[in-house]
Amino acid sequence: MHMQGTEKKHVTMYTDGACSGNPGPGGWGTILCYGAHRLELSGGYRLTTNNRMEIYAVLSGLKRLKESCIVDVYSDSKYVVDAVNQGWVYGWKKKNWIKSNKEKAQNPDLWQALLDEMQRHDVTFHWVKGHDGHPENERCDEMAVAAYNGDNLAEDTGYIPSV
Repeated sequence: MHMQGTEKKHVTMYTDGACSGNPGPGGWGTILCYGAHRLELSGGYRLTTNNRMEIYAVLSGLKRLKESCIVDVYSDSKYVVDAVNQGWVYGWKKKNWIKSNKEKAQNPDLWQALLDEMQRHDVTFHWVKGHDGHPENERCDEMAVAAYNGDNLAEDTGYIPSV
């Protein structure tokens, strides 16, 4: 497909993460929409956390994009949306993944990977209320739950249980 000029594609992404227990088996679901195209992605892990799955859903969607795009991300995770929109994640990174309360920021591996992917795209995060009848959010939740209920769950190598 030939594109005129340097106009970026505008992609809408819907994401959700879910866990059975926290920590426990977890899954994520992502829907990418571009024009008439729609792609559903999902995956599951044997042992992880809900927040890791929320970040992973966004990360997986961004990684799937082959070129730099304008991306509107819709997530019901205040953790993910606020961390980016309020700038917390940039502060955590600057302080070597230590939060303002001197505690370690959780999930630095996924946050760093997400920040790296975000450099390739123009990303805007939007919060949507979960389990509120939003069709794409509901579908992402269904995919996330189906993923963690599936067979052959992957190992979340970045998950480090709290001591």
